[in-house]
Amino acid sequence: MIMGIYVKRSGNGPALVLLHGWGLHGDIFQYVVDDLALHYRVYQLDLPGFGQSVVNNTPYTLEYVIEKVLEVTPENAHWLGWSLGGLIAMAISSRFPERVVSLITVASSPRFLQADDWPNAMTNEMLTILQGYLVEDFRGTLIRFLAIQALGSKTQQQDLQQLKELTFRHGEPAPRALQGGLDILHNTDLREELKQISVPWLRLYGRLDSLVPEKTAAAVATLAPESESFIFNSSSHAPFISEKNSFVKQCLKFLEKSELMK
Repeated sequence: MIMGIYVKRSGNGPALVLLHGWGLHGDIFQYVVDDLALHYRVYQLDLPGFGQSVVNNTPYTLEYVIEKVLEVTPENAHWLGWSLGGLIAMAISSRFPERVVSLITVASSPRFLQADDWPNAMTNEMLTILQGYLVEDFRGTLIRFLAIQALGSKTQQQDLQQLKELTFRHGEPAPRALQGGLDILHNTDLREELKQISVPWLRLYGRLDSLVPEKTAAAVATLAPESESFIFNSSSHAPFISEKNSFVKQCLKFLEKSELMK
């Protein structure tokens, strides 16, 4: 039985940590991990309460998740985070820069909730609805959320089917982790912290994404002008599924450049 954070390791070379999004687990990266592992020592984590990782009774906060993630990851690594995982990776890059060689965020944002000065994000109503559904039917809630992630992609039906097959591969996520993850998305605002990120940073987006809209790229660029961005034209919230080859190409090109800058 896994007593903490489950980590799957593959490949050899510089360390590359992969952090998944809300409701999923590390296997979501199965479409790209073999290609990445040809060049890097890849660490696929299951966040606390998801996949094969357990969650204890500690309050499920961003700080708790970061603590658990840092316990099982290398001292010096490249970090790639998708959606909620990207938020976690941003916070680690800001607060523990000595642990980070470079940062890649995928369909992620320093603030997932709309505000008067941050309009291109999820509405409070959407998150409230998701929280309400969790109480009534969290399996159904996850499927609704997966549908949102695939929405708009040219391979929408195929993407959704693949996401459904993956989601419950290791059973159901812990309800505490699902609710805690939503709370993190609801409460976290890292916009000021972005100024502390000094490592090379590549931001990847899907043009058709409804959760992290394309306009987020320009908004984050004003906060982190040294970062780079790329928008996948035919993708929604999961470009590593819908445009796998292009995704791997962008990541490897950036990671190779970051290695040379060390």
